[in-house]
Amino acid sequence: MKKILVTGSNGFIGMAAVKRLQAEGFDVEGLDLAQGDITDPSCFDRYNLKRYFHVIHLAGKTFVPDSWKDPASFYRINLTGTINVLEFCRRTGTGLTYISSYLYGPPEYLPVDENHPVKAYNPYSHSKLLADNTCQFYAMNFKLRISVLRPFNAYGPGQPAHFIIPEIIQMVNDPSVKEVQVMDLRPKRDYIYIDDLVDAIFRTIEGEPGIYNVGSGQSVSVEDLIKTVMNLSGIIKPYKAKGTERQNEIFDLYAGIDRIKKTLQWQPGTTFEEGLRKCINFLR
Repeated sequence: MKKILVTGSNGFIGMAAVKRLQAEGFDVEGLDLAQGDITDPSCFDRYNLKRYFHVIHLAGKTFVPDSWKDPASFYRINLTGTINVLEFCRRTGTGLTYISSYLYGPPEYLPVDENHPVKAYNPYSHSKLLADNTCQFYAMNFKLRISVLRPFNAYGPGQPAHFIIPEIIQMVNDPSVKEVQVMDLRPKRDYIYIDDLVDAIFRTIEGEPGIYNVGSGQSVSVEDLIKTVMNLSGIIKPYKAKGTERQNEIFDLYAGIDRIKKTLQWQPGTTFEEGLRKCINFLR
């Protein structure tokens, strides 16, 4: 039985990934804070003598507003922690799948493919960009099998409540909330359901290494998101924007996914309505 090491195994993506990998017959071992701190190189000592077929690196800090308050912790965990994972893979010759993030900034063209220029626009994205680039350097110079996935807006049951989809579902379904209020109704994003992202992760384990966008290939506005949640919930409420436009707001973006479709034979299998329905049922 092939052994897989998953960092961040208790996180939103991690728990879904572990469940899928176990269902596929892999022997999965998790690495979270209970087992060790990835920013400490010695935390990997206990794993050095084990023979892993692959490492899936999901551990990291993700909430953008917090990155402005405490940028050092984002660099320490997202960059230094990733370097320690890469060093473990270099020592043991183990392949790696690294979950990066949206790194392209305001799109110069749509859809945004993997050849689009990358740009950091907050401490979180800068820490991920540096880690993403370091993964590519290790792959090239140490001949490691490394795949970098760049997911767009992942969502699904169990996502933390401060993300927009669970937040809107909560507002729509909470009887005490009389009006749904969001910062801006206009921005459009590419939402990818958690099971589809996990399927992309699974395909990198033995698939061709590379850099791959993971998205649905289409965008949905905040307003359409609210309307869809209301229709699926059977609850209609007034809604409005607070009139607070975020600095450097991106009003439309969606992923170019031709590379992952062609190379890994992956494509999203969950429609946006299907995914939202599962989220609504979970939160209820």
